Amino acid sequence: MDDREMTGASARRRRRFDGWTLLVWIAGGAVYLFLVVPVLVIILSAFSPNPYPEFPPTEFSLRWFREVFQSEPWMRAIGFSLWLMVIVTALTVALGTTAAYGISRLEFRGKQALLSFMLSPLMIPQVVMGIALLYLFTAMGIIRTMAGLVIGHILVSFPYVIRTVGVSLSNLDPKLERASMSLGAGPVQTFFRITLPLIRPGIVAGGVFSAVTSFGEVSISLFVVSPSNMTVPVRIFNYIDQTFDPSVNAISVLFIAVAVLALIIIERTIGLTKVM
Repeated sequence: MDDREMTGASARRRRRFDGWTLLVWIAGGAVYLFLVVPVLVIILSAFSPNPYPEFPPTEFSLRWFREVFQSEPWMRAIGFSLWLMVIVTALTVALGTTAAYGISRLEFRGKQALLSFMLSPLMIPQVVMGIALLYLFTAMGIIRTMAGLVIGHILVSFPYVIRTVGVSLSNLDPKLERASMSLGAGPVQTFFRITLPLIRPGIVAGGVFSAVTSFGEVSISLFVVSPSNMTVPVRIFNYIDQTFDPSVNAISVLFIAVAVLALIIIERTIGLTKVM
């Protein structure tokens, strides 16, 4: 093959490559556009001064954000959701970290089956779990109580802590723990002084996932929440059943801000690619 034939073949390959690359970019752009446009519609509609959602808004106003923060029912729901989120996050991180450490460091029959069972809430439809918890909590006498709501939120948040802490533990060299114990430190002292600081990124990421999941959980909450203690997602669900004004959009902007902040924290602590 002479130089001209080689040059022609190289040009044809380059054209095919450029065409394929362009197709990939177009497909990727379409997917991103499909994901971003609904979010932009929600955000921009929240700044409409009119008593109905408008896109694009004719002018920008903070009217509906003021309406939300001046509304006693909305603020009560936000306060309750935040308090519930704190309780659920603390308990889920403690339980999930302990479980992940046991799964990582112990060898026993059925280990993988147990891990799959712990992660199963990610695969079971949440509406099915909500119905199951409704029957269970009714039999236990804790339906419509704070305890039932906390248990339901822990159930759906628990797998995220298991996953992120497990990633950190898998990257931790067990020789460091053995070296600590060989120098006289006990298992408890080694855990708190060596293991815990080294897996802190996974714990932080798991806590963030747990907090966001609890704050936005609606499927299970609909079945176990009480009218006196209503979370923000359940109030949104009930609110749009009766009326629909841009105050719902304003609340949605707050949820989007929380989600973006969570992604930033996770990326800075453990990296999104390690938990997705």
